[in-house]
Amino acid sequence: MTQVYNFSAGPAMIPQAVLDQAQQELKNWDNLGVSVMEVSHRGKPFMALAEQSEKDLRSLYNIPDNYSVLFLQGGAKGQFSAIPMNLTQKGKALYLTSGHWSKMAANEASKYTEVTEIDILEPQSEKTAVIELDFEDVAEQYDYVHYCPNETISGVEIFDVPKVGNAVLVADMSSTILSRQIDVSKFGIIYAGAQKNLGPSGITIVIIRNDLIGNAMSMTPQVWDYAVQQKADSMINTPPTFAWYLCSLVFKHLLDLGGVAEVEKHNIAKAQRLYDFIDQSSLFSNVVAPQNRSRMNVTFVTGNEELDAKFVAEALENNLQALKGHKVLGGMRASIYNAMPMEGIDTLIRFMKDFEARYA
Repeated sequence: MTQVYNFSAGPAMIPQAVLDQAQQELKNWDNLGVSVMEVSHRGKPFMALAEQSEKDLRSLYNIPDNYSVLFLQGGAKGQFSAIPMNLTQKGKALYLTSGHWSKMAANEASKYTEVTEIDILEPQSEKTAVIELDFEDVAEQYDYVHYCPNETISGVEIFDVPKVGNAVLVADMSSTILSRQIDVSKFGIIYAGAQKNLGPSGITIVIIRNDLIGNAMSMTPQVWDYAVQQKADSMINTPPTFAWYLCSLVFKHLLDLGGVAEVEKHNIAKAQRLYDFIDQSSLFSNVVAPQNRSRMNVTFVTGNEELDAKFVAEALENNLQALKGHKVLGGMRASIYNAMPMEGIDTLIRFMKDFEARYA
């Protein structure tokens, strides 16, 4: 079978070893003679899986004991609503916007609380860059400060944690979770849709400091009430059991690789190799400042829309899938999450070199 490399922004690649194990266990999980999709989420076998998956995630991210881990549904967009519903006390929140997804989060939150937006992109920068993130003088007047460390559409990543004093910092880590080391204790809430680095779509991870649980608005639906979900072990209704199972396999796989520290080294090397080629290319270019270039979503253009379209079409013919940029920006985008091997990067670069030789 021809090797295909999938550069989709999400749902994205899942590690081959995880897919192989899931395939092997599909009809006989845990020696029960049935699929994990067919067992009760309340039964001992699945409850044991859920407990172990949380332990493994805590180990990967060194999650402190005073934080809860919730396995929810509704994606990151669901959390756009859940966060203001659960955290609003003073009646206002600060949103640091750096692109499409952080702005969308701010728009949704404005339905439930007063939102102040600060655009954190450098206004005069030749290439897209992020300003210094020091908000200690204003942050504490807000219920929380929200930002998105990685904008998948534009390929802008924020590596510095914003300074917010004693304010609650909330991060949408849908596209960066488990891709690099972080200090969880600096955050009040970390949330992430699974479909980029954790597993398939359909499940959402929420890591929340315990003192932030229990203050939901009276109007908050049960499914978005963190206190209700915490008390029910994320099972107030039937959870997406197969997605949870696949996430549990991914956690074990990452631990087997040596944990997040090793994963981060690999991600740095992959991104650097691709950016190095783009920087010396006579055809392709990237418009993000080096200090804010995403390790997960590498965006690039030829400067000609017709040529961009030809590149995407020819790439697909060469088994390089999903390289078309988001409709908001166009161009190309190579999403190179944890599961993308270095071989995929090298194959893409070989194709880009050949394309450049023919069209530059």
